[in-house]
Amino acid sequence: MTDVVIIGGGPGGYEAALVGSQLGGSVTLVEGRGLGGSAVLTDVVPSKTLIATAEVMTTMRGAHDLGLRLGDRDELTDAFHVDLAAVNERVLRLAGAQSDDIGERLRAEGVRLIEGTGRLDGTECVVATTDEGEERLPADITLIATGTTPRELPDARPDGERILTWTQLYNLRALPARLIVVGSGVTGAEFASAYNALGADVVLVSSRHQVLPGEDDEAARVVQHVFERSGMTILSRARAQAARVVGDEVVVELADGRSVTGSHCLMAVGSVPNTTGIGLSEAGVEVDDRGFVKVDKVSRTTARGVYAAGDCTGVFALASVAAMQGRIAMWHSLGDAVGPLDLRTVCANVFTAPEIATVGVSQAEVDAGLINALAVMLPLHTNARAKMRGITDGFVKIFCLPTTGIIVGGVVVAPIASELIESLSVAVRAKLTVDQLAQSFTVYPSLSGSIAEAARRLHKHSSAQLGAIL
Repeated sequence: MTDVVIIGGGPGGYEAALVGSQLGGSVTLVEGRGLGGSAVLTDVVPSKTLIATAEVMTTMRGAHDLGLRLGDRDELTDAFHVDLAAVNERVLRLAGAQSDDIGERLRAEGVRLIEGTGRLDGTECVVATTDEGEERLPADITLIATGTTPRELPDARPDGERILTWTQLYNLRALPARLIVVGSGVTGAEFASAYNALGADVVLVSSRHQVLPGEDDEAARVVQHVFERSGMTILSRARAQAARVVGDEVVVELADGRSVTGSHCLMAVGSVPNTTGIGLSEAGVEVDDRGFVKVDKVSRTTARGVYAAGDCTGVFALASVAAMQGRIAMWHSLGDAVGPLDLRTVCANVFTAPEIATVGVSQAEVDAGLINALAVMLPLHTNARAKMRGITDGFVKIFCLPTTGIIVGGVVVAPIASELIESLSVAVRAKLTVDQLAQSFTVYPSLSGSIAEAARRLHKHSSAQLGAIL
């Protein structure tokens, strides 16, 4: 029987463990912080639970335009207040329950679980350190899935009370009077959106010209417009270089000499991989200049028999990608049929209000001439269901190859973009054409109808003709 040892119990680790056990391996998983890793305990599950609560407040704020009243109150939100302590208790309770469910599933599949830390001792042994001491685990196959840790600025060290990382936000018992969010990437934008919806005064410090610089430019522009319209303050082209606590306030100093003051500060300035001190270099596992483990498309590292998955590889910081990397590692190492990781088929979502969902090629790649593709963008405000729901912001964009009409990418900006992107994800994966997508039935009225409509607009259009309809 093949001995498989996995260091890290996040999506890359626990999904690999399930596949490894399914394929007949003797699997041991070493995890010290809790099963599910950061994705379940401090990142994805908690943050999206918080965002789900914020979405309810966003919906209520739009109720007035739909003709809904509560007694003599002008706005439904006037009848509610946010009990952040209760919100965060629920957030952490759900995260804990999800972690417990993962543990039960792993034990049921015969995976041995060790609560502790692991490090490589060469390529054929992992040393697990627990409260009881050390245990040497023989390993024919090893998977590194150790994740990342929030990056800290030297002059803005989190104290867990006023200056916070996103893993510490769930300790708050009351809504911040004024929350300064440093960093306008996905994490910063999501938390800024959520706390703004919950009623906090939010200041978003962005080093770029607009929020979400890594996303579709038109989509990011829509989100920034919604943020500003809702009362959020956005400091563009502003780089934070220090933060300090002064009494009951936090002062954030900007590189241009300005400063901004709030009650709390969230530092969302990226992550660093958890790859130091675990024996990688001694085992021949190469890392890049930022410390991320180098892997190929089947999750192999540079050391024989050692694989890696998840955020510690720096490939694509998504739980879904981590899970797929872990599965691919087991399929490959245990001799099952496997295809290489194809990032062109990955769908991703930013859980702001509205959400941004993407799959396949991007507008930036098309504009740079890296791929020859046609595109059409259809605003959502023309959609009948959107009008019924009071949705005025958002769009659907589809990219296709000019000769064959094969769909190669898409963008959806909408309140439920994470659900709507599925049809485009399937289309990209299956190499469907715009005509095939257009000829599929959609419910009327529905937001998904705009996806089929966008596909119809790409029917038999040349590049010259297309410019007239954009």
